[in-house]
Amino acid sequence: VQLQAFGGGLVQAGDFLRLSCAASTRTTFSRLSMAWFRRAPGKEREFVAALQWLGSTNYADSVKGRFTTSRDNAENTVYLQMDSLKPEDTAIYYCAANIGAVPSGRYAYWGQGTLVTVSS
Repeated sequence: VQLQAFGGGLVQAGDFLRLSCAASTRTTFSRLSMAWFRRAPGKEREFVAALQWLGSTNYADSVKGRFTTSRDNAENTVYLQMDSLKPEDTAIYYCAANIGAVPSGRYAYWGQGTLVTVSS
């Protein structure tokens, strides 16, 4: 599974961005559980959102109500809609995937990151 995330950029606080993650895979895309993580400057990587292959979603408390993840199985793409962005959302955002469920929370496949910068 190869993943490529794009859509990052420089925005102002309160603005929105939509990140995309395109997957190239021999496995049927709909069988992939997908997730978004981010790494802010000087901080550890943290979970942002997940969209399991059976359809359930979950979000980090810090983004709940502002971020929405979705997928288009026909396009082998997962999205992260980020609204009401805050300066603390500034980070490199990564998409990740796993075939089927992710019981341990560990994703086997990772894409390169895309930088999101939110100015105050």
